[in-house]
Order: sequence, then structure tokens, then C-alpha cells
Amino acid sequence: MMEITAGGSTFDGVADLLILPVLGDLTWGPGAEEAADRLGPWLAEYLEKRDFTGAAGQIVSVPGGGLSYGTVAFVGLGDEADAESLRRAAGVAGRFAKTYSSAATTLHLISVDGAVEAVTLGYLLGAYQFDEYKSEPKPNLNERLELLDADTDVAERIDRAAAVARGVMLARDLVNQPAVDKSPVVLAERARTLSDRISVEIVDEVEAAERGYGGLLAVGSGATNPPRMVILRYEPKDAKSFLALVGKGIVFDSGGLSLKPAKGMEDMKTDMAGAASVYGAMQAIAELGLPIRVLGVTPLSENMTGGLAQRPGDIYTSYTGKTIEVLNTDAEGRLVLGDGLGIAAEADPDLIVDIATLTGAAKVALGPTVGAIFGNDDEAISMVESAARFTGEPMWPMPLERSYRSLLESSVADMKNVAADRWGGAITAALFLSEFVGERPWVHLDVAGPARSDRVAHYIGVGATGFPVRTLVEIAEQMAKKG
Repeated sequence: MMEITAGGSTFDGVADLLILPVLGDLTWGPGAEEAADRLGPWLAEYLEKRDFTGAAGQIVSVPGGGLSYGTVAFVGLGDEADAESLRRAAGVAGRFAKTYSSAATTLHLISVDGAVEAVTLGYLLGAYQFDEYKSEPKPNLNERLELLDADTDVAERIDRAAAVARGVMLARDLVNQPAVDKSPVVLAERARTLSDRISVEIVDEVEAAERGYGGLLAVGSGATNPPRMVILRYEPKDAKSFLALVGKGIVFDSGGLSLKPAKGMEDMKTDMAGAASVYGAMQAIAELGLPIRVLGVTPLSENMTGGLAQRPGDIYTSYTGKTIEVLNTDAEGRLVLGDGLGIAAEADPDLIVDIATLTGAAKVALGPTVGAIFGNDDEAISMVESAARFTGEPMWPMPLERSYRSLLESSVADMKNVAADRWGGAITAALFLSEFVGERPWVHLDVAGPARSDRVAHYIGVGATGFPVRTLVEIAEQMAKKG
């Protein structure tokens, strides 16, 4: 992790790279105008030729000239300076700075709420790279970041943002790994490295059968690698409230006997992003020492096509005792989540939040960057939506239309795992999950779209995004403050 410090003025420091903010219509941010004056009148013409206007996402660099920096880069914030525009501009800068051994950046409008945290987080996430499997990885030389024109007493805020960034990057690393290297057994053991403050219980397939984790065992029955149920507990003595996080952990999803097309399997190592986000969030929560009790549950399994795989028409009994008729083995995430939610509900938390790359229907409805929020408690939904907006992870409340519950009725079991037709698939999936939480406040996050990105954008690169780790940490912080 790079060293991050704050203090000093724009032209006092020495670094390979100085990054300066510019708003739309070439409105200079702090330090930028003075740098432009020192660089000389040629700069205006150069920026014009490069079509640099300060629009969001733009960055252009020039030699440092007589300044004490080898290179000066101007990064665009767009028309407004707020926390998210700072995060995004810092992400662009972090990606740009990878080839420089040290960098310095100024903060635009330090009075903007969360400016230090936004720049720190955006810069670290923008600099992220996953090259574990590259034979000749490109080194990230940028090991030092200095925030200039910032109050010197910001170390705690920098540390807070860095802890969250580490949680996001952990989730990204886990999702980006190929499925061959993160079997349920391997991924379960990875939980032991999160934090000394987190206790870890790993339930193997034998004990899972004894406990009645029918959904987990049904999904994992066709795989050579056995499933695991991981139960994480963070229990500080000064805990003021109790949050449960349940993450879908399908480490690879072939669709089972309801086989996906080949193209549909290419990104299915991403299907454990919900579990990865629970790992990342709990690591950050423990590192920050938040005064809140957190239970994390991650059912881990592969969904494969072996000779013992569940078949359409099979019926199994979930942990809560509900019987499920399986009509489509590719609707497997809700089956393992049913057991995970049952474990969480049994602990009687103040709020249950589950996270899952659950349905293509959510992505169809909201696109690739917006997550869907379902729930049974308006106050909880509002709080989660507020946390998502604050962190810059876009989510949108969706209707839990109770009349659609009839579409899951089965003539031979308590319910089916899919509706008779494909309409409203995200809603019927959420209704299925709601059967396992009882009356406890519960929010379901369907992150099938935003868990993975196919393009580079600000602090997000191609591959895993770490969505919604930042929101989960913010939820925990809000609950801890509320008590």
C-alpha cells in the first residue's frame, strides 16, 4: 500500500508528478492557475490543441519546466466539485500516475465534505491493478502520494479511506481470480486472513448435511470441489447495534444441468462477488474498529454438471425447513442464499443485508452500473439508498410486489425456485429470498450489473469493481452512530 501524507503548499514539494484540478470550461482549481502562469503562455494553446477543457475524465500532462516537479498533469473534474467528482478525478489521476515513482496532488475546494477521503479513495482505487497472472506484469512505481494544500490534521481521515480502499481491493482481487484457484475450500480458508478481530467458522459438507443446509448441498452436489458455509463474527465489546451481511458465493456457475451457453460462462468467476464484498466490508469494518456487531455469512459453492448434480424437478429442504421445487438449476444463487439468510435471521440482527449477482433481469432493468435495492422495511431501504448515494455507488429501490408471490407457488413443494415465465425476474427472485428472513428488517442488493465492468471509467477498471463494499461499510457506520 502506498504511503499517503498531507500538508505543504503546491510549490513547496518535490515529486516526479504534480497533479492539479481543473473544472469545466478551463476553470483553474487551487494551484492550477499559478502553475499555468509559471509554465508560460504556451500552455493555453497546447491545452486547446489537446481539446482539454477540464471535463470529467480528462487528463493532460506537460513537462514541469522550472517547477520542482518532473511532470505536471491537469485533471478534469467536470462542471461541479463534489465528493464523487473528486473521487473520479483522483481515480483518473491514480491510473495515470502508475509509471511515476512519486506523485503530489492538490485538493479542489477543501471545504467540500469528504474531500480528503474522496481523493484518497479514488486515487487508490484508480491505481489498482490485478496482474497476478501476467508473465511480465507492469510495475506500479507510484508508492507515495502527498495531498497538498490540505490540513495537516487529516491522518485519521486518510487512514479511514485507505482501510475502505483495502476492503474494496480485496473484493476485486477475489473476484478477479480464476475459479480454478478459488474453490469453495480455498475461498473459505481465505476468510481466516481478514482480521484478528474476526472469528471464523467454516462448515464442511458433512456438517452442512447435519445442520440441514439443503440449498447449499443441492447446488454443490454436481461439483467435484465440495461446498462450504463460512460464518464470520465481528463482536467488539462496545457494539451498539447488530448487522448481518449475507453474500452469494458461487465461485463458478455453469448453470448446472440447465446449462448456460458458452458465452454466458465467460464471466461466471464473478458469481461470488456478493461473498467477496462481505469479506471486503468486514475486513474494513474490523480495521476501523467500528462499534457494531457484524455477522457475515457466505455460502460458497460451485454450480456444475456432474453425475450427482440436482435435476429440474428435484425437491430439497432448506435450512429453515421450507421445501423447494427446483425447475431451473441456473437459478441457484437464491438456493444457497436461502440457507445463509436462515442462519442470519436465527441470530436476530437489527438489519440483514444480502448481496448477490442474482439476476440478469436487474441488469436489464437498471443497466450495467446501477444496483437494485429490494426490502421489507422502508426505513432500512431508505438508509441503504442514502449510504449508496453518499459513497457514489448508485443503487435504485425496486418494488417487492407481493402479488407476484403466486408465481412461485408449487403443487408439490412449498415453492418453486423460479416463476413460470421470465417477466419480473428480479422481483420474483427477491420474493423468494424474503421467505427466509421472517419479519426482520431485510434489504436485498442485486448487483449483477455493477459487480463487474467491461470498460475503464475513472476509478473503475475492466473486471471486478468491488461494488458495494463502500456502501456496506457506510451502512455499518450509520448503524453504529445511531446505536
